[in-house]
Amino acid sequence: MQINLNGMTTEERNENSKNIDSMSTLEMMQIINNEDRQVALAVEEELINIATAVDLIAEQLQKGGRLIYIGAGTSGRIGILDASECPPTYGTDPSLVQGLIAGGTEAIFKAIEGVEDNEDEGRLDLERISFNHKDVLVGIAASGRTPYVIGAMKYANTLRAQTISVTCNIGSDMSKLATIAINPIVGPEVVTGSTRMKAGTAQKMVLNMLSTGAMIKLGKVYENLMVDVEATNLKLIERCKRIVMEATGVSRETTEKYLKETDYDVKLAIFLILSKIPLIEEAREILEKNHGYVRKALESVRKSSFGSFKG
Repeated sequence: MQINLNGMTTEERNENSKNIDSMSTLEMMQIINNEDRQVALAVEEELINIATAVDLIAEQLQKGGRLIYIGAGTSGRIGILDASECPPTYGTDPSLVQGLIAGGTEAIFKAIEGVEDNEDEGRLDLERISFNHKDVLVGIAASGRTPYVIGAMKYANTLRAQTISVTCNIGSDMSKLATIAINPIVGPEVVTGSTRMKAGTAQKMVLNMLSTGAMIKLGKVYENLMVDVEATNLKLIERCKRIVMEATGVSRETTEKYLKETDYDVKLAIFLILSKIPLIEEAREILEKNHGYVRKALESVRKSSFGSFKG
């Protein structure tokens, strides 16, 4: 089967870097840096679509769905990276946000040629995780034409699941299949066709926004603090303490006392301190009634005139 790459911005030659092989090292870096500056601007053009996607993802997660990223090569690895960071950052179950890559685990570490060309493999990978209509599928591919991802998106559409595409070419096949199409057009790469560069950076920026936005809307952030962070190592234990002190203004000693009492539940510790509720279980119940939103829980306490607190 012949693949037509004509008309794909990601496959065009970049006029600014045509002589990069004859430049000094500093000149090379200046070219790359100047091209990278275009990425954030390209993502900015897609903010409306990204915001719409965040709302959709948050809504489906609240209904019991999952966020599933799928891609091949660099795109697949970026999805796996974003998914793997959600449990330690936001205390999510590892199944809530998942990344799938053509070729499976081995393909994370080295290129496995040919696996991305099979549409059936995309469908089979979704079947293996029991993908269903509540889930959201985010298909990632710079070209927007990767068969593995297209196969997965087609299967998701048969289930009437919500689908999002993240591509770097206008009018791609994936964009046409998606409920929401996100297309940051970053232009030709410094090294022609090396889409791990600007296209990969744009994809990572978009996925950061999707997962972060969804987690904020799920109440996993208070002010700009990650209040569902898990204390799984020494650095994160210290981060937990800093978050509680930043959110409440109490001393380190008081912070350590509350964290110890709550088994390092940062969100609960913050709510206990700010609400001045004396009983842990009562505070936990109020948080649960407000779906884990610290602001909403504090507002409910304010309305019920239960104690005085800093809020």
